[in-house]
Amino acid sequence: MTKPAFLITIDTEGDHIWDHPERITTENARFLPRFQRLCEEHGFKPTYLVNYEMAIDPRFQELGRAALREKTGEIGLHVHPWNSPPVPGGRADDAGGDHVYMYEVPDELLHAKVAFLTNLLADTFESAPRSHRAGRWGFDEKVAHVVAEHGYLTDCSVTPGVSWKKHKGASDGDGGPDFYGFPEEPYFLDLDDIRKPGASPLLEVPMTIRSNYRRAVRKVHRAFHGGRIGRAIRSLWGKPVTWLRPNGKNLDEMRAVTDWAVDRGAPALEFMLHSSEFMPGGSPTFDTAEKIEVLYDHLKRLFSHIALRGVSGRTLSEFRTAWDGGGC
Repeated sequence: MTKPAFLITIDTEGDHIWDHPERITTENARFLPRFQRLCEEHGFKPTYLVNYEMAIDPRFQELGRAALREKTGEIGLHVHPWNSPPVPGGRADDAGGDHVYMYEVPDELLHAKVAFLTNLLADTFESAPRSHRAGRWGFDEKVAHVVAEHGYLTDCSVTPGVSWKKHKGASDGDGGPDFYGFPEEPYFLDLDDIRKPGASPLLEVPMTIRSNYRRAVRKVHRAFHGGRIGRAIRSLWGKPVTWLRPNGKNLDEMRAVTDWAVDRGAPALEFMLHSSEFMPGGSPTFDTAEKIEVLYDHLKRLFSHIALRGVSGRTLSEFRTAWDGGGC
């Protein structure tokens, strides 16, 4: 690819899922057209990674169909296994209880959930989804096999250098995945060891995350993260990683990560946010209208900076096609 690709990935899900609501609402769908317009103004194309409740929301359906029709966006898969049908003994509008990871679901049920939502998205948007991100980043070899078997060609669940082990899914489970030591650049997955490049058709496109520590410091911090030594390292060197992901306070950091990625010749810059973060009160980060306006101010300035760095706005599937064609 002569220019690095800018990949905007949006986890498209219900309102304030962090609160484990007893009834899931999807009011954030009303706020997405503004973001879509901003992307189009800069020549960028969001990939909406869609879960069940948003797939059945008429307002999001209208936006998604228009984006596909006008080739200004993509619809992909994002399974929240705790409420994505089939839900034995539960309700599909309930986000209470354990927010289990995909790999904590029995094999047969996981296949059924992926098949159900894949078919729902294909029927609703008249286009088979081919890009995937695991709910809560819960990706491992089991999940990789399942999504590959259902025809997915791109995954974007890997967060290099980030461990989710302390974040419980099932209350009696081992927590989330650990992506320490994973590649930072896109690679075809070895489905039996997703840390390694392999010969599968599933292309992994990791999140753009920069390590802020030297290799030796990273190793010590990893070993002593929760103790006094880990705290001392963070006190001296700051936070361990920086994401291309807004929080309302990190515009300069995101621009610096952009420059780092472009200057090192990265084939892609991958940005992410949740759909609910575009709605006041839809998330813990942007909980007021004022914070939403700060978010949009930062997005405009970030997108302008990225455009000036000569990137090419693409969906995940467009990036995958270019990668296949040797254009990356």
